[in-house]
Amino acid sequence: MSTVLSVASRRATPISAALLVAGIVLATLTEAIASTVLSLGRGDIIGDTYATPDEFAWLDIGYTSLKLIGFIAAAALIDRIEPRRLVIGATLVMGLACGLAAMTARLELLVALRIVQGFAGGVLLVGGQAILFLAYPRSRQPILQALFAMGSVVAPATIAPALQGWLIDSQSWTWIFFSVVPLALVAAGLLLIADGPMPERTAPRRFDWIGFALIAVTLFCATYVLSQGSRWDWFEAPRILWLTVIGIAALLTFLGQQLLARGEGLIDVTLFGSEDFCFAFIVSFVAGAALFGSAFLIPAFAVSVLAFTPTDAGQLLLPSGALFIGALLIAAYLMQVRRVPPVATVPFGILMIMAAMWMLSGSTSDSGADDMMAAILLRGFGLGLLFLSITLIAFGHLDRRNRAAGIGLFNTGRQLGGLIGVAALQTLIDHGVVANGAVLGANLSAGRPAVVERLAATTAMLTAKGMDAAAAARAAAGLIGRAVTGQSTVIAFDTAFNAVALLFVIAAPLSRYAKARAARRREAKASQQENRAVRLPGGEHFSDPDVPTWPCNGAYDPVLAPHVPRTQFATQLLCTGCIGKEHQRSHPDRANADRRQS
Repeated sequence: MSTVLSVASRRATPISAALLVAGIVLATLTEAIASTVLSLGRGDIIGDTYATPDEFAWLDIGYTSLKLIGFIAAAALIDRIEPRRLVIGATLVMGLACGLAAMTARLELLVALRIVQGFAGGVLLVGGQAILFLAYPRSRQPILQALFAMGSVVAPATIAPALQGWLIDSQSWTWIFFSVVPLALVAAGLLLIADGPMPERTAPRRFDWIGFALIAVTLFCATYVLSQGSRWDWFEAPRILWLTVIGIAALLTFLGQQLLARGEGLIDVTLFGSEDFCFAFIVSFVAGAALFGSAFLIPAFAVSVLAFTPTDAGQLLLPSGALFIGALLIAAYLMQVRRVPPVATVPFGILMIMAAMWMLSGSTSDSGADDMMAAILLRGFGLGLLFLSITLIAFGHLDRRNRAAGIGLFNTGRQLGGLIGVAALQTLIDHGVVANGAVLGANLSAGRPAVVERLAATTAMLTAKGMDAAAAARAAAGLIGRAVTGQSTVIAFDTAFNAVALLFVIAAPLSRYAKARAARRREAKASQQENRAVRLPGGEHFSDPDVPTWPCNGAYDPVLAPHVPRTQFATQLLCTGCIGKEHQRSHPDRANADRRQS
């Protein structure tokens, strides 16, 4: 974005700073609860609203698509509204929409409220993270971003499902929405009390309504196709095919329109000129698929294979959240206190996630929570190391001009990665169950001795319990069929766990290419800066060859601080005989050179 936000010089007290951070974290918790409400409350909501599966799907599609659109639109809103007020407004809107959703069972109204919740959630996530970067120096960002990740990443993946499972088992799904209201009020109150950054603004540029409409169509089509494609066997359904075509056409039109806008479009294309941002964007996309994919797989396996209750399935990931938080704090300490570069923890996080998914791929129908817990804890620790690192890599070197836009794009990439990951895993499981069932069923021919023995034993057991012989024989065949289906499902889930582990193997060449390209560009830039330092005939005064200069004689006396690289500000190195305003007045070219460098 072209608007420059500069923070006023007033210094916030420690108490005010703590209130600001606490308010932002609580605001992200409201979005975490609202975004995952359908994961465990699906059956209860369908029963109370008398909705068909097709109608119920709009609750999820409306929320997710508008959340993605909110990510993109947030930067433009921050240009026009003071960030703290924007986050307060979005949090209150989220609380109001959730409160109304808890008091109605009308499906149409619920869909409309989910749309409002989604847009408000996207805006408050981008606005809250932008405030943290705007209000505090880079040296304090590791711990601040770790706290922010606890609400935006840890809560929806671990804490929120456990809370929702307990509420559904003990109360009803409406209490999930009700729980957002007090959190929203407390968060808004803390943000009102706290002293936020006071940006000085220039006039915002014209909003790109054409680009906004095109990207909104693209994101809506992508959300519908990715969330419903598996259910409708993808392109076998005309609606999926047509929405895919419309989405691709809108995306291509949007990209062309942004290129022709020459920096005045909706997306700040200069972000992708940052090597660090590109690298972190790729890793975040893959990590989003791993985070949301594994968060989908583990409870689904527990419910469908291990017959866990919603509460037990939700609590299965809760210990992982503790390790996730611990890893965030450890990584923040290493980066903020020990000065470890953020990229150093990325390989460890990836390896831990891959190892955890490989361990889970050995699960069976006889597995329990204790058997899976080691892998689940390792997954949480790896995600904590990975997410904080890529956040600091992505935004650490962006300036205030385009940081909000970068945060929106970064979150959009992670969310789309999650949608693609869940859709691919769901499709893999559905097809795997059918394929595995066909293979296993082919070995259950009636003449095989093992099959005959199993049928006879099961029939005898059922007959001994009081069933007549004919009914017992039919029931025995049904039980064997259920066992085959159960084993097919277990194999399909184990394959899906392996797929998540292999996802990072496939993505590794992309990330390595991005880092290698970044290193080459940094070397080229450093070489270019070295070449700008030239020696003049009359003395050893360094300057830019494109700026008119003059020879100087005498000993050197750097004007800038010693830590500033000499070649980066070569024209501001003056000899002892030429320091001061008299030199600039007598040599106007010298003043022009200084102004050019500044």
